[in-house]
Amino acid sequence: MNESHLNGSQWRRGALLLVCGLACLAAGCGARSAAHEPASRLTEAQRDTAIARSQIPGAAAVGRALDVAGRESAHAAQMDTLQGR
Repeated sequence: MNESHLNGSQWRRGALLLVCGLACLAAGCGARSAAHEPASRLTEAQRDTAIARSQIPGAAAVGRALDVAGRESAHAAQMDTLQGR
């Protein structure tokens, strides 16, 4: 028997791989929406504040982190103005 010929199961496996590859290629080349809408219109600070004010677990920790970040930001701004004198 000549080994260069594919048997039935090898041919089906090769055809299946070819079809799967073409399907992946077609899915990757799909049309994209020109008007991409953001998932949310809120800024990151607005989302963080909404989370901090909610009743979900960990919301208090988010609120405390926002307070600390705000204080550090104010302190850094104050230090910048002192160095400019």
